[in-house]
Amino acid sequence: MRRTLWGLALSALLVATVATPADAAPAGAAEAKTITGTIDGADFRVELPDSWNGTLVLYSHGYFPEGFPHFGIGLTNRPADSESEAWLLANGYALAGSYYSGNGTGYAVERALRDQIALLDWFEDNVGAPRHTVSYGQSMGATIGVLLAERNPHRFDGVATICGEYDPQGTFNATLDLTFATKVLLAPDADIDLVHPRDPVASMGALGEAIDRALTTPAGRAKLALVAAFNNVPGWYSAYDPRPTTGSLGWLTQQALWLKNAYAFLGTLGRADLERWAGGNPSSNVGVDYRRQLARSGQDELVRRAYRAAGLDLGADLARLNAAPRVAADPAAVRYMYRYGVPRGTTTAPVISVHTTGDGGAVADQERWYADQVRRAGDPQLLRQVYIERGGHCSINAAEELVVLRTLFARIDTGRWPHTSPPRLTAAAEAFGPGYDLVFDFGTGDDKPMAPAFTRFAPPVFLRPSR
Repeated sequence: MRRTLWGLALSALLVATVATPADAAPAGAAEAKTITGTIDGADFRVELPDSWNGTLVLYSHGYFPEGFPHFGIGLTNRPADSESEAWLLANGYALAGSYYSGNGTGYAVERALRDQIALLDWFEDNVGAPRHTVSYGQSMGATIGVLLAERNPHRFDGVATICGEYDPQGTFNATLDLTFATKVLLAPDADIDLVHPRDPVASMGALGEAIDRALTTPAGRAKLALVAAFNNVPGWYSAYDPRPTTGSLGWLTQQALWLKNAYAFLGTLGRADLERWAGGNPSSNVGVDYRRQLARSGQDELVRRAYRAAGLDLGADLARLNAAPRVAADPAAVRYMYRYGVPRGTTTAPVISVHTTGDGGAVADQERWYADQVRRAGDPQLLRQVYIERGGHCSINAAEELVVLRTLFARIDTGRWPHTSPPRLTAAAEAFGPGYDLVFDFGTGDDKPMAPAFTRFAPPVFLRPSR
């Protein structure tokens, strides 16, 4: 079965050895054990190593679509039976994760902030108090992981994030920009609800059809490039493909895949779910000057070249966007998002993040946004951000994942960051050897070996920040 864009961690299966919560081993016990249970409607799984070193890794999973089957509870970026989990357990680390109540699906930040702390409380009461606790999150789970440490500073000693979607309020504003521009420029007569969707499946289908039609002509591809530029969506969809030349047909085609498979979904089915939790629509494009947004985008020149090649008037399309009726947010829903989804950068524990450069599902621009929050409100010396030269969302192999976690463990143990230059990190990942190099690709649903590829990278400015 092919896995969907948002379903990576759901492929994790529970391991065979299952114990009840009452069977929890005491701290330092010399018996490996799997513990599963439910706390206030939230399923959880705990893995205890043969000999616990005192460090607990509390994993926060990412966004799962509502109605997606419950296949298990992942505890790392890789699936539950992965080499990452095996290495961590073999080296004495305890692992825990909640699936969150409500079957763990949809915009689960509010539930996760409660359920993860309830699990940590359970662990301390039934297993033992960790010497160190690491908050580890993937995609939307990065928001959760950071917020857990910000709001419970005495309970976490470090934070690690992968492919972080740190600013959900900004993400949904950016998603509105993309669906708004798609409708105005490519499907002005289609019945597409940008907010308060009456039939989100139909709206998603109409957006996808508009994107597919646009891909067939140079003029349509130029307009798609303009749409993508409003969130700096890269044209690198597949982890297994080499990076397409910027502005090439391959680049524009892969940009369109992100628009169709990620943002058309997030802007319809994802928005319907979010509005249920937030009590209304939290997104707005009132006052947005799309001419200015393009000028600020890192893809400004790419769009201008595409329009010139297609013989189109870019100024006319920007004028159409600026003249189109706007969408206003519901104030109460905006307040909900700031309460449950916008970190401030005040984490007192060290934080390390890793992001692929070609991620269009959670653009790397959000790393720059989070670093700005830390500079304004926290301690920049506590933050390290590293990048991997690869397309796809969360397309990181076990060796890269473990190097990032080991870097954080070293910072916690010594009080100093080890060297995090790309050559050093790549060499450390290569030392794991074969078996730690599988990368999951959302586009194909496959796992294939890929060499470690840490790199230097400076993300563009995030165009729709919440603060």
